[in-house]
Formats: sequence, structure tokens, C-alpha cells
Amino acid sequence: MERKRRAPVAAAKIMLCSAMCLAAAITGCDRADDTPRLRVEVIATRPHDTRAFTEGLEVDGDTLYESTGLSGQSYIRATTLDGGTELARADLPAPLFGEGVTVAGNLLWQLTYRDGIALARDPKTLTELRRTTFDGEGWGLCTRAGRVLMSNGSATLTFRDPETFTPTGTIALTSHKNAKLNELDCAPDGSVYANAWPTDTILHIDPETGTVLHAIDASDLLPRSARTPATDVLNGITHLPGTDHFLLTGKNWPTTYEVRFLPD
Repeated sequence: MERKRRAPVAAAKIMLCSAMCLAAAITGCDRADDTPRLRVEVIATRPHDTRAFTEGLEVDGDTLYESTGLSGQSYIRATTLDGGTELARADLPAPLFGEGVTVAGNLLWQLTYRDGIALARDPKTLTELRRTTFDGEGWGLCTRAGRVLMSNGSATLTFRDPETFTPTGTIALTSHKNAKLNELDCAPDGSVYANAWPTDTILHIDPETGTVLHAIDASDLLPRSARTPATDVLNGITHLPGTDHFLLTGKNWPTTYEVRFLPD
């Protein structure tokens, strides 16, 4: 099975461990997690395509970009932020498995999962301009202070040049060393928010030091009544410009949530 599809038994084990150990998949059960915690306050909701296996979410100006996964089903699309009108779409040919996405200057970068390929696109048309290769797996992307940050399913983030995608450095988390960092958002204050696969926890990170500033529990975001056998994990986070709000969604979720994070 693909890493992003969990069997029901595996999901039940993960939920049980999380309940007993406060997101044990991230911190482990050998010590208490004393990371400051934030809670999620829902401000508004908007529909989300339940066929979208969300891997990357990014807002740039008044445009919302979404990259989806699964081989033979992956695509990236741009829609208006306010009404969801589709502006552009590009399908990835099989066997490419789409992952994170970010706008970096005049380019939009899209990752692939195990294909070792990053695609540079025109942000307006989503036309592929060129490809480059990278080592390891591709999970999440965001852009901060002129550098692209990339996750690879570990507790380490890689800095990359926004034009060439060449690696320029790494930073490892100083705690939560079992975390599998997934979708990323580079917030205006310079910090990074990361979905921690396969949990409902978001880690708030200082990318200069690797310090985990906060852990955010989003387990109550999508009601059990709204879940189906196709519903998968929380994945997709992006800041809404000019506000302290974020958009959150998940793979095959029916809803995108506009939220803010508050002290627990």
C-alpha cells in the first residue's frame, strides 16, 4: 500500500497509541511531552473535494494551490481563494505521485514522492517549465526568506535554492525526533507549521534552531460523522495573508477549515 493509505487496523492502533501517549507516533512513549500546546478554533468552513488526496496546500495572493497524490491520479490546480473557481490545472503522468507545493519567486515548485523529481511550473498557467532531481523522498514544501524548505518524512528539514532546488543546508528538530514531517507552511513570522504524519498533530517549528515551539492537536477538527472509508489523514496547511488564520484540510476530506491557533 502507498504510505498515505492506512488500513483500518493500522489506523485503530495509531488512534489508541495517541490517546494513551499524547501523539506517541511523534514523541514516543518513553517520556512525557512537555511541549507547549495550542488548540484549534474554527472560524469558518468551505467545501473540499472528497476526491482530492491532498498533499500540498499554498495560498499566494488571492490564489489557492492544491497538489494531490496517488500514482495515476495526481494533479495540481489553482483556484480563486474566495470562490474556488478553477484557474488552471495540470495532471501528473503516471507513475508520478504528487506531493508538496510552494511558490518561490517566479516559480511554483511541486514535489513527487518517491520519484526523485521536483517540477518547476509557471504559477499562473501551471505549465511545466523544467524538472530537477533530488535524493530521497519528497513530502512537503514551503518558502521562507528566499529559501525553499522541504520535508522528507523525517524530523529534518532541508533548505533549497529557490531557482535551482539545490540543497543549501539542513536543520533537525531538537525534540520530537520520531516525527515524520509532512506538509509544511512557512508563516509570515518566519516560523514553520508542519503536519506530523500520520497523526492529527501539527508542529510549530523554529527553522533556525529546530526547536518545536508548540504542538497543536487537531484531532477534533473533522467530526466522526463526516468520515467515510475513503477519509484519510489531516494534511494541508497554509496561512491566509493579512490574518492570523490558516486553512486546514485532509486527504479526501469534505471540508476545508479556516482556523486560528490559541493557547490550550
